[in-house]
Formats: sequence, structure tokens, C-alpha cells
Amino acid sequence: MSVVGEVTEKAKRIQRGYAGEADRPLAGYLGVMGVYGAFVGGLTVLGRAVGARLPRRFGLGDTVLLGAATFKASRLLAKDAVTSPVRAPFTRYEEPAGDDELNESVPGKGHFEHAAGELLSCPFCLNVWIGTSLAAGFVIAPRPARLAATVLTTVGVADALHLLYDAGKKLASG
Repeated sequence: MSVVGEVTEKAKRIQRGYAGEADRPLAGYLGVMGVYGAFVGGLTVLGRAVGARLPRRFGLGDTVLLGAATFKASRLLAKDAVTSPVRAPFTRYEEPAGDDELNESVPGKGHFEHAAGELLSCPFCLNVWIGTSLAAGFVIAPRPARLAATVLTTVGVADALHLLYDAGKKLASG
């Protein structure tokens, strides 16, 4: 058996040992992790090309701003009805989830498509990608990145206020 054949067989044994009868797209997850690694490498090359220098540290204010912006952007991409065209090639609409969010399922298609669907429909999974992008923006192009983070944070605060307002109306009328 060739080296490629041995590696393929070993990968199949690992897949069966890990997932049993479940269809877990380990190869797809590996592909998504590889894309993330290439993305981080590309950001690093871009940063060096434009002469960006890492700050000694990120302050508490920047960390809070990045955290709030990452939260809002990940919810927006993973759950918002308006961004469903981005997820549609990899997910299927199930039902509304309230407050303009959707529940979607990830069909058992090919390994990469399934892994991409899980990534795009999971705000927790998107946090890593979005947080990395925004943090890199703070280093490579700080003014536009700070503006984007501020807008996302502002929208997130406004969303929270809308939800509190609606909850208060229900309490007052109930």
C-alpha cells in the first residue's frame, strides 16, 4: 500500500473511532481550520507589508469594544434574517427564532459544506474569525477598524435597549 493509501486508511480509522455511527465531518473541520490558518498567515503578511507594528498591549477599553463588536457581528452573520443569503448555500431554514433571528439546520452534505454550514450558523464559532479580523484591523488599519467596531457595538447596545423596552412593555401590560 502506498503512503497516501496508508494515511487515508489511518484517517478513516480515526474518523470511525471518534464518530462511531455519527456522521461528523472531521475532514471538513480540518479544512476550515486550514483556511483559518491561511487567513491568519495572510493577515500577518499584510501587516508586515504595510509596516504595522503590534501594540505592547490592548487596553481594557479596546478589549471591551472588540468583545462587544465581535458579539454583534457574529450574531448578525450567524442568525440575522438579512444575512441568510450568505448562509443559504450551507444551511436550511427551519423557523424564526424571535427578534429577527432564524434557526437553521446544516444538512449532511459533503464534509466541507457541512463544516462551513456549522461555522456560518454558529455565532460562537464565528467569534474566532471575527475577533481575529477586528483585532488585526486594530493593528493594520486602526481608524477604520475602530469605526467598524464602534458601529457594531452601538448597534448591539441599541438592540439590547430595544429588547429591554419590549420586555418592559410586556411587564407593564401583563
